[in-house]
Amino acid sequence: DHGLEKSLDVTTIVPMCKDAIENKKQVKINLPILNTNRTVGTILGYNITKRYGGEGLPEDTIKIHFNGSAGMSFGAFIPKGVCLTLEGDANDYLGKGLSGGKIIVYPPKNSTFVAEKNILVGNVLLYGAVTGEAYFRGIAGERFCVRNSGVSTVVEGVGDHACEYMTGGRVVVIGETGRNFAAGMSGGIAYVLDEKENFADRCNIEMVDLDQLEEDEDLETVKTLLIKHMKYTKSEVAKRILNDWSTYQRKFVKVMPKDYKRVLAAIKKAKLENASVDDAIMEAAHG
Repeated sequence: DHGLEKSLDVTTIVPMCKDAIENKKQVKINLPILNTNRTVGTILGYNITKRYGGEGLPEDTIKIHFNGSAGMSFGAFIPKGVCLTLEGDANDYLGKGLSGGKIIVYPPKNSTFVAEKNILVGNVLLYGAVTGEAYFRGIAGERFCVRNSGVSTVVEGVGDHACEYMTGGRVVVIGETGRNFAAGMSGGIAYVLDEKENFADRCNIEMVDLDQLEEDEDLETVKTLLIKHMKYTKSEVAKRILNDWSTYQRKFVKVMPKDYKRVLAAIKKAKLENASVDDAIMEAAHG
């Protein structure tokens, strides 16, 4: 019953994207989606990767706007060139193995509930994601960004165990977190808005330091991602933060893996001294 012949990709999406896949022509599509539609976008991504390899397509070559509730693994493994927008909500494993694509999720425009106070997407989002972007106007469930190795994302709150075993990427959380944040996190950086000043109690600090947002690079990263988040999702939270940026930037906590911090410092030092960067990385990693 859940065979390929029933797949939304095979029956509808791939045929509609034929011109994009074969000729790199831009395609824009609007479609309904049901929670019985699983792994939507994955077979489309397979067809792109089979033809173009890891390079994928130019950004936003394929833009698909869905309305409804997405089933498991929405946007899993999608490559560069694919942008999936979901006006509705989604189940677990969204963006699993994301490989360069872009995913945007926000509540229906006619909904009356407060987006940032409601759960929008399920558990284990962006699991093992490699590269790409994702923006969520609402709260995600548990185990957000587990094993994320390179995706940049903004979310308006997360459940327990977020950023567990994360090795790369940039995660901006503009809402509350659950407990055990950053357990086993060895790479990447998370930026958490800590308005209630209780984040330290919810974070697993065994492998990470909690720093203030002071470096220009960090400030630029967070601001840029928030601008994109507001543009794509019309987020009221992002708008509020950006409108009073000088106040809000002091309320962010930078979650930085200790080993990663040591390696970055060694690289910076090596570059200043015109020394071997590779040797500096090896020394920092084994020091």
